Amino acid sequence: MKKIICLALLAIGLTVNAQNDLPKSATEIAPLLIGEKIPNVTLKSVENKEVNLTELITKKKTVLVFYRGGWCPYCNIHLAALAEAEKELLDLGYQIIAISSDAPKSLKVTDDKGKLNYLLLSDSTGELSKAVGIAFQAPENYKAIIAKGSEGVNNSFLPVPAVFILNENAEIEFEHITPNYKNRISNDLLIAVAKSLNK
Repeated sequence: MKKIICLALLAIGLTVNAQNDLPKSATEIAPLLIGEKIPNVTLKSVENKEVNLTELITKKKTVLVFYRGGWCPYCNIHLAALAEAEKELLDLGYQIIAISSDAPKSLKVTDDKGKLNYLLLSDSTGELSKAVGIAFQAPENYKAIIAKGSEGVNNSFLPVPAVFILNENAEIEFEHITPNYKNRISNDLLIAVAKSLNK
């Protein structure tokens, strides 16, 4: 019994330390830089199936988007804008993959509501957001809403909204990271960058 209590306390302590290891605010993050590789992780699809991110990225150049969740109106506006740019990006040889801490069921709601054709993936544990260096400690007033969106898996972190353009080696060729979640990259800028990287 003592052993179980000790293990439980150790687990709680590690969780608290992991939370404390995250930057306290969106302006304190230290994201990966241009030229660095996006780490290989397994995420979940809308259908709750495991998806190897590197396998997807090595198939074609990728516009990788991190958003806060389907509960965020600014994220939904950005996802809808990406849908408008999708054809042009596809014509340039890119695919769009959008990632949040929402659980697959919540992703499906976002997907259906936005009638999105591109891929949405779940990073509920934050493994990818933390590895990319864009996760930070969620303010108290967000914890209930992110816990609901992730079906209880996440109640501690938020990703800073970010867009990465990757080559087939998973290397970052461009990044747009916005600690102010209300500001997002415009389609015009995104397409202009995608075209310039295509030359």
